Amino acid sequence: MKNFSLYGLPEKVDFCKLCVISNQRPSSTVEFKNSDGKNKSGILIGDNGICDACLYNQKKLKIDWSEREEQLFKFLDQYRKDNGEYDCIVPSSGGKDSSFTAHILKKKYKMNPLAVTWAPNMWTEVGFENFNNLSRVGGVDSILITPNGNLHKYLTKISFLNLGHPFQPFIHGQKIIGPKIAKKLNIPLVVYGENQAEYGNKLEDNLNHYMNNQFFSVEDNFDFKDIKFGGRSIKNIIEEKKFNFSDFSSYLPLKKKEVLDSKIQMIFLGYFEKWDPQECFYYASENTGFRPAKERSDGTYSKYTEIDDKIVPIHFYTTYIKFGIGRASYDGAQEIRNNKITREEALSLVKKFDGEFPKTYFKDFLDYIEISEDEFLEKIDDLRSPHLWKKIGDKWVLKHSAFK
Repeated sequence: MKNFSLYGLPEKVDFCKLCVISNQRPSSTVEFKNSDGKNKSGILIGDNGICDACLYNQKKLKIDWSEREEQLFKFLDQYRKDNGEYDCIVPSSGGKDSSFTAHILKKKYKMNPLAVTWAPNMWTEVGFENFNNLSRVGGVDSILITPNGNLHKYLTKISFLNLGHPFQPFIHGQKIIGPKIAKKLNIPLVVYGENQAEYGNKLEDNLNHYMNNQFFSVEDNFDFKDIKFGGRSIKNIIEEKKFNFSDFSSYLPLKKKEVLDSKIQMIFLGYFEKWDPQECFYYASENTGFRPAKERSDGTYSKYTEIDDKIVPIHFYTTYIKFGIGRASYDGAQEIRNNKITREEALSLVKKFDGEFPKTYFKDFLDYIEISEDEFLEKIDDLRSPHLWKKIGDKWVLKHSAFK
C-alpha cells in the first residue's frame, strides 16, 4: 500500500536537530534547508536541519530588549488615556500568558487594559480560579463572553467527528473576540501576548509588532453563513438543526472595512518583551494569583500551561494522532529554546509523556459531546495518517520519533 500522508503533511518526516519539533507541525513553516540553502520563504538559514522557530530564537538572542521596551512606551503614548476609560483590550483566558500581558501593561506601561475572555468549553477548577484571580488579585478589569452553550457543544461535536479537531470552535471564538469587543466599546488597541510565529509559523511574521487582520477578519463581501465549523457551513447547520442565525452572533468576525473604519490596531507584546512562558508563569504567580494545577497535565510534564479547559488534553491527543506531535513535544521544544532544559532532557520527557491517553477528563468530554467511548476510539483510529503510523498486532506505533 502506498505510504501516503493525510492533511497535506510532508511524507518525509524530519526533526529539528536543536529542538524536538518535526516538519509535521500544522499551520507553520517548520521546514528544513533545501539544496540551495534556503527555506520556502527564501530566507537563508544557518544550518541543515533547524526549524524556523529555532532560527528565530537565535535572532532573539541579538535583540536589544531595553530598546524594544522604550519603543513600546512611545507606541502606547498615542493610546494611553487619562480619563479613566479603557485604552486597550487584552484577549485573555486567565492563563499565565494573558495574565502576564494584562498585568504588565497595567503596572509597568501604565495602561488601563480590559481583559476579554472567550469562555472555555468546560472550565477546570483551577482555570476558573485563575480567571477570577486576574481581577481579584491582579487588579485587572475583565469581561467574560460565554457563547450559546447548546450551539457550542454541537459545534465542538461535529468538529471532532468530522475533523478530529474538538478545539476548532473555541479557537475561532478566541481569535475574533478581542477585536470584536474592541469595536463595540470603541477601544482602538488590542494587545496579544506572544506571536504564534515564535513557535514555527512564518519566520518573517516575527519582524514587526503588528498582527495581520486576516487572522480575525473577513472580506467585506463575505457571507457569514459560509463560515464553517467541523466542515459544515453555518447555512448548513441552520438548515439541519434547530439553531437560528442569531445564535451565531458571538461567532461572527469583523469585516475588513469595520477594522479600517474603527482604526483598531492589533499588536504582539512578545515583539517588545522577550517572551518566555516559564517566566510568564513566575510573574503571573507573583502578581495575579495564578496557580498551577495540582498534578501535571495528561500528555506532558507541565502543571501550568493551558490548564483552564477540560478539552485541552483531548485537543493535544488529537494533534499527536494526526501529526505525531504531542503536548510534551510542544512544551519541550519551547523550553529548549528558552534554555530551561536540554534537548536530551526534552527527548526523555517526550518519550515518557507524548501521546499519553487523556484519561483525566475523558469521561467529561464524552458526556459533553454525547458520544460513546467506542465512537471516540473509532474516530481516533480514522485520524491516523499511514505515513506516520503502523499497526503491530493490536497496537498502533509511530514510525518516526525524535528520540529514535
